[in-house]
Amino acid sequence: MVRIQRRKLLASCLCITATVFLLVTLQVVVELGKFERKGFQSSGLQDGRRKMEEAPTHLNAFLKKEALTFNRKRKWELDSYPIMLWWSPLTGETGRLGHCGADACFFTINRTYLHHHMTKAFLFYGTDFNIDSLPLPRKTHHDWALFHEESPKNNYKLFHKPVITLFNYTATFSRHSHLPLTTQYLEGIEVLKSLRYLVPLQSKNKLRKSLAPLVYVQSDCDPPSDRDSYVHELMTYIEVDSYGECLRNKDLPQQLKNPASMDADGFYRIIAQYKFILAFENAVCDDYITEKFWRPLKLGVVPVYYGSPSIRDWLPSNKSAILVSEFSHPRELASYIRQLDSDDRLYEAYVEWKLKGEISNQRLLTALRERKWGVQDVNQDNYIDAFECMVCTNVWDNIRLQEKGLPPKRWKAEDTHLHCPEPTVFAFSPLRRPSLNSLRKMWISSFEQSKKEAQALRWLVDRNQNFSSREFWALVFKD
Repeated sequence: MVRIQRRKLLASCLCITATVFLLVTLQVVVELGKFERKGFQSSGLQDGRRKMEEAPTHLNAFLKKEALTFNRKRKWELDSYPIMLWWSPLTGETGRLGHCGADACFFTINRTYLHHHMTKAFLFYGTDFNIDSLPLPRKTHHDWALFHEESPKNNYKLFHKPVITLFNYTATFSRHSHLPLTTQYLEGIEVLKSLRYLVPLQSKNKLRKSLAPLVYVQSDCDPPSDRDSYVHELMTYIEVDSYGECLRNKDLPQQLKNPASMDADGFYRIIAQYKFILAFENAVCDDYITEKFWRPLKLGVVPVYYGSPSIRDWLPSNKSAILVSEFSHPRELASYIRQLDSDDRLYEAYVEWKLKGEISNQRLLTALRERKWGVQDVNQDNYIDAFECMVCTNVWDNIRLQEKGLPPKRWKAEDTHLHCPEPTVFAFSPLRRPSLNSLRKMWISSFEQSKKEAQALRWLVDRNQNFSSREFWALVFKD
């Protein structure tokens, strides 16, 4: 009897233990199921054409929304999406399913996908584009896409027709590009209208007792535009406060000496005290317009601008900047600035648009309204996202055409998508800085050599075979 009771007790314990174990196991399964469904939904794999719901992160971080690392179980998913292979490892992402409206593509920097049958496009960042490693031989269904927002000094080869026309898609500072980045340094219309940093003219006139009429802040000295030679000559005719490493005669506070501080509130406050700023680009190219132009407009300082020959197309109003190109010599420019400095009525004509909040340039307004990306705006895609999606969408459009038995649309870059004239040096007073003459002229010889490099590269790529650096340089220096 005792034995039977013991057996019953043991059996009961076992039943209870088993029941508890089953309940715990069931709960774990339920929770895992929830986790899997959540992960599955957030990856967007349920519907490759679903719109994105998460907001993009800041541009500089290059972190993409809905990041997804494909593991072995999901490799089969790649057969459902075109692969966009970043040949320049700009984003650093080994694998991500990116959604572009109704379409989705797999973005990666992993070059093992070079020969994958779903690889449709190769994405290049211009500064990193080099001849040592290109995805050759190039198949007929392989599109090449170029993203290059930088100055030509970063890679002159790209600015010649033989090389730029290698690409199918472009995102450059040119308005003619497939994805124009001309306004890449301008957050929007409201920052131009903002009076946050504007110093009243009466206060600026009082500050003139201790400040020059003009300010210059550059630490990238003697670039292709030869801007420092011009400013050096201008300084002989009018006072200029120069804070940067180039032609420096005045120091910034210690906490603002780092170039990264040029968007700091303290730096803005200092610059806003001046009436005029020398806004000189490092290169002279149509539509190459940087923060050097937009920043003073935001601060209520009149830019004395040298750079893009097409700058008139982008002025907020007809009288919002002084253009160096309209003066035959720095002496004449200095005389005009002195005239404005001494006449409040003439000076105020250049800031009237800002005081009234009136921007009359319809081209500028339209460009900002229609661009598909934002600047420092977490509620919009950045221009890297927009570039990726431009390529992804066009690739999908061609896939759909081919599914209907129609020929794909062939996209091709034009030489206007990235073009700059040969660098020049200013003719006046070249011997005042003889030690820099060779550096200034270096850009001219570099430009000439880049034309030979562009021709050699085009010949080798058209041959559609891998080539060595030795072959390339032998062609460059042939004859």
